[in-house]
Amino acid sequence: MTLELRNVSKQVGAETHIRDVSLTLEKGSLNVLLGPTLSGKTSLMRLMAGLDRPTAGDILVDGKSVVGLPVQKRRVAMVYQQFINYPTLSVYENIASPMRVSGADKATIDRKVREAAELLKLTPFLDRVPLNLSGGQQQRTAIARALVKKADLVLLDEPLANLDYKLREELRVELPRLFGESGAIFVYATTEPHEALLLGGRTATLSEGRMTQFGSTIDVYGRPADLITAQTFSDPPLNVVPMHKSGGHLSYDGKSIAVPAGIEGLADGTYKVAIRPHHLLLHPPAGAAIEVEASVSTTEITGSESFVHVEHGGSRWVALTHGIHRVEIGDKVPVYLDPAGFLVFDAEERLVAAPAAGSWRASERS
Repeated sequence: MTLELRNVSKQVGAETHIRDVSLTLEKGSLNVLLGPTLSGKTSLMRLMAGLDRPTAGDILVDGKSVVGLPVQKRRVAMVYQQFINYPTLSVYENIASPMRVSGADKATIDRKVREAAELLKLTPFLDRVPLNLSGGQQQRTAIARALVKKADLVLLDEPLANLDYKLREELRVELPRLFGESGAIFVYATTEPHEALLLGGRTATLSEGRMTQFGSTIDVYGRPADLITAQTFSDPPLNVVPMHKSGGHLSYDGKSIAVPAGIEGLADGTYKVAIRPHHLLLHPPAGAAIEVEASVSTTEITGSESFVHVEHGGSRWVALTHGIHRVEIGDKVPVYLDPAGFLVFDAEERLVAAPAAGSWRASERS
């Protein structure tokens, strides 16, 4: 099965929820929709599922338009962040329901229900009704029901948000593999850039109903087409600073360095340079960097790493450093703008230079 969206838009009253999206998803593929709340992820999924009709454009399955084809006649499974289950049915029957509708035999139903329940740690709760479950257990029931349904298109809308950390990490690995083995098109919506990177596959970045880029997840992360895509794919937020290129030098705030490799060919002028937090350093790097003095505004310590928020010249930046970095609010600290991670954008905020692939891939693994 191939799912294709051609210039699809969705208007609701005076509001445009989806703006001219064209996208092709192939059989057996893992696709991530990445964007902040209200960027259009759920609206796009509802169009894919047939729950809503586009106000412009076409949606095709294997080359044939399915606009107007009711969801009941499509082989689609969808799980929302807000879990939806049949309240009067047991967990067992909730999971079994799509197989009973499709006419599966009793032995197959029992085997698949118990396999899904084991994976999602629901075996002790198979005889309970949803109202006697925690929110996380109810969400796992909804995921299990989608897992056993023989769907050509599986849509998961932030499905792990209500689960505890350990189970969430396990399912991020297991769900793409399990759904992928079925040959279904797998679409996973998230607000979290690190979740998109963990899932891999291909990612479409969304902003205000518009798809800004679609491609290999790691390539969209490493070479965002424009500044809005780079910002969508960064958490904590990107640090964006204006820099001026003149001849062989790149300068900011009266400090300059030799133009980094890959930027030499750019015309002289002012650019927006985006720096991810792990390239805003609190210690000098091995190579050249632009050093500025900043004032600490707050710190967030997770144990394995620290996020140090600083202010400089009216701008607020965040630096990521490994381990515990102790600083006090108001401390003056040097920060180093590491050219190894510079993403350079022109006046129209289009990417004109990025680190070599080996550089940013190594940084992401570190």
